[in-house]
Amino acid sequence: MSEPDVFAALANPTRREVLRLLRDEGEQPVQRLADRFEMRRPSLSEHLRVLKDAGLVTERPVGRQRVYALRPEPLREVADWFTPYERFWRQRLAGLGDVLDAMPDE
Repeated sequence: MSEPDVFAALANPTRREVLRLLRDEGEQPVQRLADRFEMRRPSLSEHLRVLKDAGLVTERPVGRQRVYALRPEPLREVADWFTPYERFWRQRLAGLGDVLDAMPDE
């Protein structure tokens, strides 16, 4: 089995919204998550499977339901990967701000 692709999982806006909901509101059953989207439950279940395969969420049975929770550790790895790029853009934007500040007002 290949290593899970966290970046591919995060590329989809629906999956990012699922992660946001789990972050902001805590663990939730799949039906409560599905009620937040204009899609059928099987479609959302596919998104949840991708997130689970990437290690971004956990799933546990509670009675007849499946409850999902955020697993933030892979996001730390993504943040660590982005850090050098963030510094790069921060420096560039600071330089742009200096140029704009030096321009005469019209």
